[in-house]
Amino acid sequence: MRVVSLLPSATEIVAELGCIDLLVGRSEECDWPPDVCALPSVSRARVDTASLSSRAVDDAVREAVSDGRSLYAVDEGLLERLRPDLVLTQDLCAVCAVSSGELCVLDVPTLSLDPGTLEEIALSVERVGAALGVDGRGRDRAAGMRRDLERVRASVAGLPRPRVFVAEWVDPPYAPGHWIPELVELAGGRNVLGVAGEHSRRVEWDDVRAAEPDLLVLAPCGYTAARAAEEPFPTDVAPRVVAVDANAYYARPAPRVVEGARQLAHLMHPVESPDPGVPAIELSSALTA
Repeated sequence: MRVVSLLPSATEIVAELGCIDLLVGRSEECDWPPDVCALPSVSRARVDTASLSSRAVDDAVREAVSDGRSLYAVDEGLLERLRPDLVLTQDLCAVCAVSSGELCVLDVPTLSLDPGTLEEIALSVERVGAALGVDGRGRDRAAGMRRDLERVRASVAGLPRPRVFVAEWVDPPYAPGHWIPELVELAGGRNVLGVAGEHSRRVEWDDVRAAEPDLLVLAPCGYTAARAAEEPFPTDVAPRVVAVDANAYYARPAPRVVEGARQLAHLMHPVESPDPGVPAIELSSALTA
């Protein structure tokens, strides 16, 4: 089987299932595990987010979406030459990856992964396993993910629950959606603003102040902890601010969200929950919005 993945989380799942050798192409954003970076890029973002401020990224994305323009360019010639038996993509978020609708004209078989909850992420692992002919591996890996998440939940059961705001974008701020509120609650916190299973939504910093979080987590989608730490934020929103690697452990619906859950549990309950060792940067109030 020849597989092209246009979705970073799907690429990670394929690798988790021991099927990385089936991949013949990827999206420009597929960067884990590192070996996949040697594969040809079939799609790329039209907006160069690396060279823009987060405010400029938000403006560019809003303009493109309002005009009905795709945020991604697909190399149709390369895709045809790769002769994939399956293309992995999504329809969950127009900002995150190529949608299945954009591939219809190319007449290639696709599997769209659109999880909105932690359980649906586990089900995506099972679906990819079935599509690749490794059903048992898919079920086993999904079961392992579920067990790991339940261990995190059990480790903080009955402890005080600090109020947490996870900023899925910082300038302007976005309240978390999809599985992020679930991660906060599972890790022993009380999510403020944003609803599990729904899309993230734009809010104002005054809304965040009114919610009185004890912890502000800077987790802009697609950003590493180091880049998130460079984002400007108001100094009076929360007494504690931490930047995390959302690109790897929060925003991508793949098994590594377990590490995001472990990290949140450690940030809120360091005695009961060990540090998982993934990037986190404690920030002072030196930065201002």
